Amino acid sequence: MTIKLALPTGDSRASVGEMLERAGIPAPGYEASSRLLRSVNEDEGLTVRIFREKDIPIQVALGNYDLGICGDLALFELQVRFPEQRVVRVGGLPGPRTEVWLAAAPESGLSNGQVPGGPAIGGARIASELPNLADMLALHLRIPGYHLLNVYGSADAYVPEDADLALLAVASSEDVVAKGMAPLHRLFAGGLALIANADALGTKDLGPVLSRLAARLTGAEPELSLPAPGARVSMTPRPERRRDVLRLALPDGHAQRHTYANLLDAGLRFEGYEEKSYVRRPQSGISGLEIKVLRPQDMPQLVAMGMFDVAVTGVDWLTEIKSRFPSAPVEMAVDLGRSRYKIGPVVDRAFPADDTASALAIWRGLGRPVRIASEFPALAEAFARSVHLAFTTIIPIAGASEGFVPEDADILIEGSETGASIRANNLKMLDPFMESTNCVIVRSDPATTQTALLADLLERFRKAAATVTTA
Repeated sequence: MTIKLALPTGDSRASVGEMLERAGIPAPGYEASSRLLRSVNEDEGLTVRIFREKDIPIQVALGNYDLGICGDLALFELQVRFPEQRVVRVGGLPGPRTEVWLAAAPESGLSNGQVPGGPAIGGARIASELPNLADMLALHLRIPGYHLLNVYGSADAYVPEDADLALLAVASSEDVVAKGMAPLHRLFAGGLALIANADALGTKDLGPVLSRLAARLTGAEPELSLPAPGARVSMTPRPERRRDVLRLALPDGHAQRHTYANLLDAGLRFEGYEEKSYVRRPQSGISGLEIKVLRPQDMPQLVAMGMFDVAVTGVDWLTEIKSRFPSAPVEMAVDLGRSRYKIGPVVDRAFPADDTASALAIWRGLGRPVRIASEFPALAEAFARSVHLAFTTIIPIAGASEGFVPEDADILIEGSETGASIRANNLKMLDPFMESTNCVIVRSDPATTQTALLADLLERFRKAAATVTTA
């Protein structure tokens, strides 16, 4: 009988790997530098898969994995919305701790312990990558008509121009201050946890793993502290979006170096935005142009909402939102031609087909829904429709997607530049159905009055794109 263990990638990977080694639990390929997201140790009866922390409680709750190690915050974010899921916290484990703070801009006039609530902040916009926890807080504070800005990350960047409050996952309140924000209340604190599927815990012998981790389990419990809204606490309202300013969003992360190169080709250089470093609000040096650095995943929705007028993101993320909301008022203005990679269906290397046309007969003959996992769930659904797969289950995931096939999904809709990670995990891509590059997007109906400046900026980007395509 095999025990299936889900482990986290990301920041906690090194500390978890060291703990497993000391406990005598073999997890080959779990080294921090490894591309492997899967391993099987038949002698130990242990199957290991590596996921983003956000996905681990879901996979364990579904029964796809017997045990998992993840942050308490990832578990709590699931249980806030789905309290009856079949997942149990076995105990705490040594490792990094995370706190969740409600924060505001210094301009709000609030400080630690001052939490507004009720009609005084009706319609407040709350930015967070923890939507379930943010919803719980807003309901607790009885904020009428609140708006949840569910973002992929960098929630601190939205306050004060685009949000009134932010819910931040940080190491401590000092990190909130370092981000230029005022910490108001610590909502949650937790560390690493060992979790188990409730049914597996009662019916399966998990002793070979549990016995080795028993000595490392701690008595630490996660802490939830809901604030009491101050009856007389008020905050300076968020300023209205200025229409006489052109707002440009530039990407952080992997897309940054490509965007920086495009900017140089366009004759643009912004103080605070370099090839490998940035500040959240670079200085444009151009009258009427305001810049903010954000995650590229969030940009299409922000432009569609009229919060920004122009942004540099990826064709993949633009296509994702247009697949979900075809009438969203956002469109590509310029294909910048960099950050190029292919997107297509990825399957196990042993899958008996090497192209999509041959695979369709196999998928249609499964006698059950075809499971498709992707960071682009709307794009995955569009793919299924385009090839006429009648019965599918779309599995939205947070990343580290190569760990899902073939046990937990039949297909990945995945992007790859070189294919190295796909090959390392014994997978293969069938026919790519799209190519993604970085691109400039705009709102179909401009929300700014700076239309001449917008036209000039787009013309600069078009000239920059021409240097890429002709190089």
